[in-house]
Amino acid sequence: MKQREQALLLLRKAAQDEALLDEVLTSDQVSDEIIGFHCQQAAEKLLKALLCDLGVRFRKTHEIGALMALLAQAGHAMPDQFENLDVLTPFGAIYRYEDYDAVVSLN
Repeated sequence: MKQREQALLLLRKAAQDEALLDEVLTSDQVSDEIIGFHCQQAAEKLLKALLCDLGVRFRKTHEIGALMALLAQAGHAMPDQFENLDVLTPFGAIYRYEDYDAVVSLN
């Protein structure tokens, strides 16, 4: 698959995660772990789409910080408002299989 096609695919997949979030964010029936997972997935896919579009190779990872570092190395640092985006990383794997004791609710 060409880089541009891969980037567009990842954008579509991120949009699906965002669409799901739009539907469940206000639901009391959906746990913070599930909401956090889809937030993490959307962010991961968006970052990977940008990396693909820029032609930056990346390893298979769910680590938001690692993807952001690659973007910065390529001269495309994230705006300051996204500097804490890496807090979503544990939702990509750890909290899928463990309970999340939220200090602050994601709702």
